[in-house]
Parts: sequence; structure tokens; C-alpha cells
Amino acid sequence: MSAGSGMRSQVWSEQLRDAVSERVVFDATGLAAAAARVREPTHVMTAGGHSGVAFGPVTGAVATPFGDARHLGTLPPLYPEWLGDLSFCRDHGTRFPYVVGEMANGIATVGMVVAAARSGLLAFFGAAGLPVSTVDSAVSELASALSGRDNWGVNLIHSPSEPSVERHLADLLLRRGVRRISVSAFTEPTAAVVRCAATGLRRGPHGVRRSVHLFAKVSHPGVAERFLSPAPANLLRALVDEGALTPEEAQLAAEVPLAEDITVEGDSGGHTDNRPLTALLPAVMSVRDEVVRRHGYRGSLRVGAAGGLGTPAAVAAAFSLGASYVLTGSVNQSAVESGLSDEAKAMLAQADIADVAMAPSADLFEFGGKVQVLRRGTLYASRAAKLYEVYLDHPSLEAIPESLRVKLERDVLHATFAEVWAETLRFWKATDPDEVLRAETEPKHRMALVFRWYLGKASRWAIAGDSGRRTDYQVWCGPAMGAFNRWTAGSHLAEPANRSVAQIALNLLEGAASVTRAQQLRGHGVPVPPTAFIPAPRRLA
Repeated sequence: MSAGSGMRSQVWSEQLRDAVSERVVFDATGLAAAAARVREPTHVMTAGGHSGVAFGPVTGAVATPFGDARHLGTLPPLYPEWLGDLSFCRDHGTRFPYVVGEMANGIATVGMVVAAARSGLLAFFGAAGLPVSTVDSAVSELASALSGRDNWGVNLIHSPSEPSVERHLADLLLRRGVRRISVSAFTEPTAAVVRCAATGLRRGPHGVRRSVHLFAKVSHPGVAERFLSPAPANLLRALVDEGALTPEEAQLAAEVPLAEDITVEGDSGGHTDNRPLTALLPAVMSVRDEVVRRHGYRGSLRVGAAGGLGTPAAVAAAFSLGASYVLTGSVNQSAVESGLSDEAKAMLAQADIADVAMAPSADLFEFGGKVQVLRRGTLYASRAAKLYEVYLDHPSLEAIPESLRVKLERDVLHATFAEVWAETLRFWKATDPDEVLRAETEPKHRMALVFRWYLGKASRWAIAGDSGRRTDYQVWCGPAMGAFNRWTAGSHLAEPANRSVAQIALNLLEGAASVTRAQQLRGHGVPVPPTAFIPAPRRLA
């Protein structure tokens, strides 16, 4: 090496040393900012008993105010796309391991599904509670708007009081070629669920190929086991006998799990068992592992997480527990694409963590089923609970004391029993005449239908923004909504007008990556400040 080249090398080394010295960060503000730089290799440095970080090239010792810093190791780049199971993104055509959950009565609108899918997320249309004809129209719109994309689907909810509705919707989804179906509120597989999962199964060079990918929402390990297991033999036989499945489809369905994606739903809005996700998710993952050993499945079965995911820290925690993907629900109801009225969205934007309550469910009213709803600004929870109490205490509408009847008609229904029944009768004659026949012979069922009128209408009043029934709004909501509002306070996401489903998702994912990086740095001895675990929302592309 010539003297000139040696001099140039020495000058370059001194410049690099000075540049890196400026980039070594020890202070709290700098470390919090460094945790957000997830896409860059992050060097862990130590000097004079102080730990910090640096970016860019690092060679040899680096001068700092605490003495020469030594390079202890490097954390590679971290991307939100990598937080979950990469097979999820591959199999479902997404960029991110993130699902925008179905919200009933079309609150998860066609527009929401389209916006989410175009942003690299998976999204489900909220078909529950809608007429089959309405769902049919929605599927047409989705298929047209998302032609060539696989990252969307439709919800199929359990309807024990109306099994024909469940069956007709399953028929529609299969006829229209919907390839991803999220089933919810099921405690065990039904014929409709099995048919959806088994239709189109065929043997390929690398195992059984699916035409329909089933997502099963579960909130109990026992239910998870049923959906992770092959379809029940009795249901497969019945479906073959009636011509709904081919013998080959039934044979293959006996070899594979009903669902390859299980969404564990912790304390959430809507149907929930109020179980903490941190306890439920590991339990279901253990069940998954045991079922895989028992049946000798090839390939992996994914377990996702839902419920309580309203902040980046919560999303990061779900991924750190081993979730293959995350699903959000409550927070998306306040998005601009949501089917809720602006008035209901404004109510959600004011909710805090404790502003929720359990209330009777419209679809599981007779069974005592409950849903978690918004409590602040609405009396729905207490009024619905009163109707269920009356239902339990009386055999028929006629047996209700006059004073109580007057109170219910005036304060809850805002209509007489006779008026409600007349409207209810027209509805069921048009949709399921068997319900009318049953009500005519079972007075208690007739009472249930009248009271369910209120429960069903309450969610539609919230969707339509009926100001005259504001105190009766039924808005499904879990504590994640309050956590989201606290996190976004003072940012652009504080305003409902700025809450697009994509901005919500990208900020939760980007923030979760920052929180994950902050924990990695802390685990390597870097004194990351608490602020690094609450990354502020940003406008993201």
C-alpha cells in the first residue's frame, strides 16, 4: 500500500469513527426513537458501563462521552410483515398477518373489505343478520372489485334458532365460489360448516388441496379441538347420503382438519366468553400441538389471536405469545368504511376501557347467550337484560302483569306488544314461515320473538343513526376500543374521520414492530425508556 493510500485509509477511518460516534445513542429520547427504526440493522453498543445503540457501519472501538464503545452485537431488520407466520401471508395472498374481522349486519362493509384487501390485509364481510339476497349482492361487488385477489371472505355465523338461514347462506357461499369463510359462535361443527370445509377437497401431489379455507373463531380449548379435528363421521355420511358431498370429498375430509386457521377470541366485542387472551391462546396452542400429534397432520395449523387488540403493545404481545396472525374487530367499527352511523362512531370514539357491558344476544336469546356492547351513551344493555328477565319469569306475553307490560311498551319497546308482533309476523312470514307456526303453538316462543325484535332493531338503529332511538343503540364493543382511544388521543387517529381501516391496521402493525424491537433491545441490556412501548400513531402509506 502506498503512503498516499495509507493516509486516505486513516482519514476514512477517522471520518467513519466520528460519524458512528454521532450515531451512538444512550439518552432516553434517542433510544425511544431508535426502537422505531425497525427496518435498519441496530447495533448494541456498550461504553463505560452504559448501553446504547448505533446505526450504520461499525468497525472497532468508537469514541463516546463515556469512553470507547464496543460493539456487542447487531439486531437484523424487523418488518411488520414478519411478525406472524409467513405461511399465513403465502396461503391467503396477504402482505401482513392481519385480519379485519367480520362485524355483523354489514358493519364490516363491502367498502371496508375492499380497502383492507387492497392494503395487503385479509378481511371478512359481516354477513351475520343480513338477508341472503343482500349477502349475494355483496359477494358480487366483492368479486368484481377484488378480481384476482384471494385475501377476502365472508362470515357464516351459527344460527341455532334459525338453522335454515345458516344452511341457505352456506349454499350461497359455495355456489358463488367464496374461498374463505369465517365461522363464528359455533360450539361444534354443523352440517353447514362441514359442507363448506369439505366441498372441493381433492388430492394433490403434496397432500389434500382445499377449495374453501375455513377460519374458525373459538373461545374455548374444547371447541378448538373440534375444529382442528377431521369432520365428524356422522355428518360426512349424512351429507353424502343427501348428495351434498361426493364420497371422495367425504373420504378426504376424514383425513384433514376442518379448519387450518383457528382464531382464538379473548375478551372482545360481540359474542365472547370474556377470557383473557394471555391465558386462552397458549391453552389452544397446546391443544393444536396435541391434535397434530394425534392425527399426524402434514403442514402447520395456524392459531391466530383476537380480542383486546387495540394498541401496538397488545398486538406485539399476541405475536410474542406465538399467534400466527391477529384479528381486530371493535376498533374497526369506528373506521370511516364501517357501516355504523356517524353518531354511533362518535360514541365509540368517546369510549374508555370500562365503558362496556354484557347484554342478551339477539340470535341466542332463548339460550341465554350474551354479547359485549358499548355501555356509555346507551341504555341498551340494561333494557335488553330486563326483557330477558321478563322472558324467564313468564310463560307468555299474556301472563305479564299489566303494570310491567305498560312499562316495557313505554320505556323499552316504544310500541305495544301487538304492534311489535304484527311487524314480527310479517318478517317471519317472508323469511321463515316455520317460525310463525311455532309461535302459534308455543306462547313462550312468541314472547321470545317479540323481545328479539327489540334486540335486532337496536343494532340497526345504530347503523341507521336513528336519533330518536339513540339510547337504544346496540353497538358491539370490547375493552380494546377504550384502549385504542387512549392510545390515539391527541393524534390524527383521535378523529373518526381519519380512522380508515388501513391506517388503523398499519399503525397497529408498525407500532407492534417498534414495541417488539424495544423489547429486544431491553433484553440485550439497553435501558429502553417506557415511552418506546407506546409508539405514537403516524400517517402511514
